[in-house]
Amino acid sequence: MTALGASFLPGGVTFRVWAPRCRSVDVIVDGRAVETLAEREGGLFEGRLEGVAEAARYKFRLDGTRYRPDPASRFQPEGIHGPSVVVDPSRFVWTDGEFAGHAPGELVFYELHVGAFTPAGTFEAIIPHLARLVDLGITALQLMPIAEFPGSRNWGYDGVHLFAPHSTYGGHRGLRRLVDACHARGLSVFLDVVYNHLGPEGNYLAEYGPYFTDRHTTPWGEAVNYDGPGSEGVRRHVTDNGRMWVSEFHIDGFRLDAVHAIHDTSPVHILTEFADAVRGEAARVGRRVHVVAESHDNDRRLVLPTSEGGLGLDAVWSDDFHHALHRTLTGETAGYYRDFAGDGHLARAIAEGFSFHGVPSEYWGRPRGTPSADLPGDRFVISLQNHDQVGNRPQGERLGVLVPFEAVKLAAGLLFVAPAVPLIFMGEEYGETARFQYFTSFLDRDLAEAVRRGRAEDLARFGWRNSVSSDPNAPNTFVSSRLNHSLAGAPRHRGLREYYKHWLMLRRTHPALGTGGKELTRVTTDAAGAVLTVIRAVPGGDELRLVANLTPKTQVLTIEGPAWRVLLDSDAELFGGTGTVEPLAPYQCLLYEARR
Repeated sequence: MTALGASFLPGGVTFRVWAPRCRSVDVIVDGRAVETLAEREGGLFEGRLEGVAEAARYKFRLDGTRYRPDPASRFQPEGIHGPSVVVDPSRFVWTDGEFAGHAPGELVFYELHVGAFTPAGTFEAIIPHLARLVDLGITALQLMPIAEFPGSRNWGYDGVHLFAPHSTYGGHRGLRRLVDACHARGLSVFLDVVYNHLGPEGNYLAEYGPYFTDRHTTPWGEAVNYDGPGSEGVRRHVTDNGRMWVSEFHIDGFRLDAVHAIHDTSPVHILTEFADAVRGEAARVGRRVHVVAESHDNDRRLVLPTSEGGLGLDAVWSDDFHHALHRTLTGETAGYYRDFAGDGHLARAIAEGFSFHGVPSEYWGRPRGTPSADLPGDRFVISLQNHDQVGNRPQGERLGVLVPFEAVKLAAGLLFVAPAVPLIFMGEEYGETARFQYFTSFLDRDLAEAVRRGRAEDLARFGWRNSVSSDPNAPNTFVSSRLNHSLAGAPRHRGLREYYKHWLMLRRTHPALGTGGKELTRVTTDAAGAVLTVIRAVPGGDELRLVANLTPKTQVLTIEGPAWRVLLDSDAELFGGTGTVEPLAPYQCLLYEARR
């Protein structure tokens, strides 16, 4: 299949664009050379220009009047409205031929925002931090969306050039260097990609073809047209995008944003088609790739094989674990947290994956979810913090400023003992105190003001006690969200990092931990709901027992059965604690191993 965009070959460049809504398409190179592209079947236009060099800048002229960037541009150095740039992907010399990737159960995600992770805010500025992440036990970086968006600071969910790594992050060169460096250290790289909508500013796709439809709606406006007239070109845009990340950038996996807002009634769902496309591309070059969905629907079909009527994805984010634990530790009842009072939600989320499995939800006003107890543990990605759950708070507070230090360690213990894939949000491992807020840099002032008002209204509707938030478009909202890595060396922060590192070591080395053995996991709470016990085991072998005090009060500790030894104590001095073992101190958790 011929690639869309500008394909560089020695001696010239071939330009291809899908533009069924245009009568004519010309390409203007470096503001001078003009070539009228020939119309082909299916709304494609293509043509070749000899003598065009790498790094040449070009735009398409639609119907002789409108000058627009390439929808499949690989580089936008002047931003979303500027000219596209010819890129030769073969120029980069990869050194990752020995990297084999990770099996699903080996994944430990570290989610980061490229712009806020370092003061420089670039792909390459991440590289000096990789050794520390490997030492911690991370196996996969998950980058928040990097497709070219308006301005220089944005969460990335307003991207409009899906094929172009953001220019201020370092563009295509910087991303390739980061991926190659990650692979050299045994780290996979996942991209958070957004196919449920595109940003409003700089979005010229509708001038090219029927990319959007009013047959469905999303929280961001018209839906992407995956199942209406002309949708074959839209679907190709998305599947080609996935193939490009795998082939040209050696990406190891994808997190698909908010798939519940992707509407498709086609015989083969676009999510299945995407997964097949990227896996096929990976297989072609002898590699593996994983596809993870984000969805608030708790829909098991996402991860069921297509042979069983599912969509065939590899895993899904399970927010139930976060919501149940957050409600337990903070007592917050705003928004969806109101659904997670009592009723065994936390225990069920740990043991099964989803807590809501078809039962009524007050927040959603309808039954929510599907059963999950029979699904393997590596089908679920869980977290204590992520960009949404921190950044969508009015002030962007992290968990460590909402609950005591001891409660943070308790939460981490429950995260790592669960039979699921853990995700750590940047800075969480050492207790970063900087807020992570929602930030933008829209160039259109009216749009910036509309977003500010809309966000304030959304926060108020959620029911926060204080819904006052910073202006997303103000530069300081972004600056204040940057990490302060030096905190990791302070005593208590160093202890927390050691705690995370110790847990991740145990997950790698102890046969009863990790994503396997989910069917043997048992979770119980005492009559008062104060002490939670998680039992992990392997068939006919080792058994572990985590005992966790969910309260700020000392609890009596009783553990029956065979002789037990403490494998890990959240209150150990090494982890910034007091060294208390019995009785259970406030928020203390103890991991026991049966003596044999």
